[in-house]
Amino acid sequence: MFLQIKNLLNAAEITRLTALSREIRFVDGRASNPANQSKNNLQADQGDPKSLESIQIVNAALSRSREFIDFAIPRHVAPPLLCRYEPGMKYGGHADAALLQIGNMRLRSDLSCTVFVSDPSTYEGGELSIELGTLAIPFKGAAGEAVVYPSTMLHEVVPVRSGQRLVSITFIESFIPDEHQRTQVYELNEIAALEGLAMKWENRVRLDVVRQNLIRMWSAT
Repeated sequence: MFLQIKNLLNAAEITRLTALSREIRFVDGRASNPANQSKNNLQADQGDPKSLESIQIVNAALSRSREFIDFAIPRHVAPPLLCRYEPGMKYGGHADAALLQIGNMRLRSDLSCTVFVSDPSTYEGGELSIELGTLAIPFKGAAGEAVVYPSTMLHEVVPVRSGQRLVSITFIESFIPDEHQRTQVYELNEIAALEGLAMKWENRVRLDVVRQNLIRMWSAT
């Protein structure tokens, strides 16, 4: 299951991330995945002090997003990483690493997230393409939009033909690792949100008891 979040970033955050992308030092993207011959992009040098501000901006946006929290049920979120694609750059088909070393902690990647920073009209190509069975589903979000999807899925960034693609990517370890279980909780959250006060109070309480008990039962300890 995918989640598209419109306006995750506000206009000021998009402007600031764009400005930071011109100030931060970028390095070869294969620094974080040297074994992948199909990876050809640039990523922010995490040793550059200015990269910390870009991390804080995206983290703040995710933390205030009710849509993201209800969908991902996040336990840990990896520091978001600014990535840049120039003409001819791409990231061939791949699956994200199951375990990521974040400082002294190992994070399990249950979900992946791409936050689009560039206006899609300013570059050609560069779609995030996610394989679902025999289908390849392309995503090219508006500036400030995000897409969250299971890290288990094969995906790629198709070659950029012109312009510059700027995104921020991160990985999420959920309190509920199992995608099917997590989706059931999300659907119950959506029902509760959509029905709202239209439900009888007793039924709403009973629904919430089921929802909370499922989270309690399925949450990783």
